[in-house]
Amino acid sequence: MRNSLSLFTLALASLLTVGQSWAHGGAANSHADKHGISADQEEFGRQGDPKKVSRTIDISMHDNMRYNHSKITVRQGDTLRIVLHNKGKIMHELVLGTEQKLKEHAEVMKKFPNMEHDSPYMAHVPPSKKQEIIWEFNKPGEFMFGCLIPGHFEAGMVGRVTVLPAKP
Repeated sequence: MRNSLSLFTLALASLLTVGQSWAHGGAANSHADKHGISADQEEFGRQGDPKKVSRTIDISMHDNMRYNHSKITVRQGDTLRIVLHNKGKIMHELVLGTEQKLKEHAEVMKKFPNMEHDSPYMAHVPPSKKQEIIWEFNKPGEFMFGCLIPGHFEAGMVGRVTVLPAKP
């Protein structure tokens, strides 16, 4: 009984420290559908307005733990519609973020692989389905995306986003 209570307390504490920001939506752009466009600013940008999309990128996810595009270059201020196609037979996802945040999240996912998520910078895509993320890259820098399902990130299911400064 004492071990079960300790395990439950540890799991609850971990989930509370993870917070709502590590949330996989079930439907395409589910965060926007449920909550409108979020004003939350992340280090790597913010949720984009679908009316201001400047470019669409189709990304396929495969069971060989690769995306068909592993490098994306955009300009500061660009709003992308990232359409994700799961071409595999297992679940895949795409999570945008900094390298440090993705590595931290990947470690938490190893402990809690079925954790519920709901954030505008990630999409959890079942086999043979597609979803999208609309994201405004409003800060220049080097960022990442990856599949944080346990084992996928470590197997190389990652990519880079380079955000160039806005044109003067």
